[in-house]
Amino acid sequence: MSQFDSPQRPARPAGSYGEGRRPLAGLIALAAAVGLLAGSVGGVVVARHEAAKLGLCNVSDVSSAVLPAVVTVLVSGANGASGSGSGAILTSDGTIVTNHHVIESALRGGEVSVLLNNGETKPSTLVGTDAATDLAVIKVEASGLPTVALNDDAGPRVGQQVIAMGAPLGLVGTVTSGIVSALDRDIIAGGGDSGMTVLAGNIQTDTAINPGNSGGPLVDCDRRVVGVNTAISTVPNADGTASGGSVGIGFAVPAHTVRRITDELIAVGRATHPYFGMSVAEIPPALAARFGVQSALYVQAVVPGGPAERAGVVAGDAIVTIAGQPATSFSLGRVRARASAGDTVVVEVWRAGERVSFGVVLAERP
Repeated sequence: MSQFDSPQRPARPAGSYGEGRRPLAGLIALAAAVGLLAGSVGGVVVARHEAAKLGLCNVSDVSSAVLPAVVTVLVSGANGASGSGSGAILTSDGTIVTNHHVIESALRGGEVSVLLNNGETKPSTLVGTDAATDLAVIKVEASGLPTVALNDDAGPRVGQQVIAMGAPLGLVGTVTSGIVSALDRDIIAGGGDSGMTVLAGNIQTDTAINPGNSGGPLVDCDRRVVGVNTAISTVPNADGTASGGSVGIGFAVPAHTVRRITDELIAVGRATHPYFGMSVAEIPPALAARFGVQSALYVQAVVPGGPAERAGVVAGDAIVTIAGQPATSFSLGRVRARASAGDTVVVEVWRAGERVSFGVVLAERP
């Protein structure tokens, strides 16, 4: 992750499991089955569709359909560390989506292999990875594999049933069920070599997600993937460290983000993100109050010739709003996650006793 535009609040991502790797957890800044009788096969199909529209489903049926396309990702780092996560097969010739933090330790000289649902283990190659969204794409040599479909045309609804599949704590083929608890959650994640990043617009779920679930699919009643499980929140132990298990607050990268990032990774091996070209730090609330706001960001430096400098932002400015929202690490990260290069974002700063607005034309992050 670039030193510029990086939020300054620490946190940790969640999800891989194994010796030599901490369970990545602790992230906030982070139904009932329906059985309808029908007199024909057609009636059963209609009943299942109507139940799916209500956000309810037979977990066993959904699991039977989707689990064949869920894999376990086995990681061996160059330093001897090992770990595991989960993934889902996107194409029948072996393209798999997982989390960046699952395969991160193998990026410099390590190895990643994939345990298929049929028990076969295959070596994989890296297609591309993106720390900013915690997504990665790997590939195994195969044909005729079962696949999952992304539900990126209609987002999930709060309260609807969802099912998580993967290998928590190394337990392959595990299925858990719950609901969508909230949408559009922004969390700060950090750890490993990628530093800190804001994962914006996540799905929150009470479905049990534990270390090792990361990279696995969160599935709806139509048997389509609504998100990729990426993080959990935990309750600290008595000594203040985070515990490693689920407390019913988990997060998944939404399918529309998964679609955009995986398409780019597959096409060109990298994902594109806009940047402001500035390094910032959060201003304490007591000091921000002097500017008439509850939160603000201090501009530590600007990249020469970068978007912020071209717009007129200078080091020493106090940013009070970004895109009309209070300036925080979250609002900055949200813009970076959702905007595109070429978009104009209005930044309001406090300078010399007055507020001044600048239209920053975002550029693609180098």
